[in-house]
Amino acid sequence: MIHVADVNDLQYLTIHKVGNPSKDEPLVFSKAPIDLSNEDISRLLISYFIQPFTNNAEYYHLYHAVELALNDIYVYISRIFEDQSTFQEQSFHIAKHLYDNSTHPKIKGGELYIAYFNKCLIDGEEVEAIGIFKSETKETYLKVYLNDENYEVNYEDGINISKLDKGCLIFNIDKEHGYRVSIIDTLSKQNEAVYWKDDFLKVKRREDSYLQTENYVDLCTSFINKKLTENFEVSRADQIELLNKSANYFKEKETFDFDEFTEEIITQPAVIESFKEYKQQFETNYEMTLPDSFDISNQAFKKQAKVFKSILKLDKNFHVYIHGRADMIEKGFDEVSGLNYYKLFFKEEA
Repeated sequence: MIHVADVNDLQYLTIHKVGNPSKDEPLVFSKAPIDLSNEDISRLLISYFIQPFTNNAEYYHLYHAVELALNDIYVYISRIFEDQSTFQEQSFHIAKHLYDNSTHPKIKGGELYIAYFNKCLIDGEEVEAIGIFKSETKETYLKVYLNDENYEVNYEDGINISKLDKGCLIFNIDKEHGYRVSIIDTLSKQNEAVYWKDDFLKVKRREDSYLQTENYVDLCTSFINKKLTENFEVSRADQIELLNKSANYFKEKETFDFDEFTEEIITQPAVIESFKEYKQQFETNYEMTLPDSFDISNQAFKKQAKVFKSILKLDKNFHVYIHGRADMIEKGFDEVSGLNYYKLFFKEEA
C-alpha cells in the first residue's frame, strides 16, 4: 500500500516541458519549483500523482549492466535524497535525460512533473520519495458560465487528474540495490512506450515475493496447459482439476514449498519428475532461478488468478465450469453418433 497522508508531505514540485527532439520539439525548463501554498491545489496534485500507485505491489529497482553508479536516474535521485537544496538543479538533468531518450517518432511530448515527498507511506513504513510523472494526453473540457443573465458554453484543453499517463515513485529504501521503484505506464503495451522503463529509467523487477509468486503461477499453468499433455494422456477435465488444486494452494497457503506442492497437488511420481524437468527448462529459457520456498504474495496471485481457467469448452455449443471433483466427470465416445461425450454426476440441481 502506497499513501501520502498530508498535503505538506509534498515539499517540492517542478514542471518542465519535454518534447520529441526527432520532431524538433523543444525542451523547456521552469526556473524554480512551483508555489505549493494553495492546499486545495496540492491535494489535487497528490491525488493525481499518488492514487494510481495505491494498490500497486509490483516493485522494480534501478540498474545498469556495468555498475549502478552509471545509471543516470540513480545519480540524480541520490543527489536529491542527500541534499534537497539541489532539487531544481537535478530536475534539469532528469528532464534532459528524458528528452535524450524521447526520439522514437511515436513518442508524444508533454509536461514532466518532478516531485519530492518528505513522507510517503509504503507497506507500513514512512520514507522519503521522489516522483517523476509525465502527462502526454490532453482532454477537452466544457465550461458552462453565466454571462449577462444567460448561460454560455466554452471549452478548454486540460489534463484529466484521474488518468496518469506515466509515472514512477522512487523510495529512499535499498539504495545499494537501486532503490525500490513503483511504476505506472498506461501505454506499456505499445512498442514505443518501453523507452520509459528501459531507456529513461533503466529498471528491473525486484526479486521479491510478488515476482516469485508471479513466476511460479506462470510455471504451473504453463506446465499443466502445455507440457502435461505432451507426456501423459490427460483429459481436459483432469487438467482443469489440477489447475483448481494449484489455484487453491496459492490462495490458501502463506508460503510456497516446492516439495510440499508436488506431493500435495501433483502427487504422481512420473508427473512430479516431469514437472521438475520443466522447472529447470523454464529457468533456463527465462534466465532466472526459482526458489524452492518463499512467502506467497496474495496481491500477485489475485492479479493472475484468471489464468487458472476452469472452463471446459465443447465445440461452440457448451462451456462447462469445473470447480473440483474430476472423479464426478466421465468421458466417453458414442459410436452411433460418432461424437465424444462427458457424463456429469451430481446430487442436486441448484
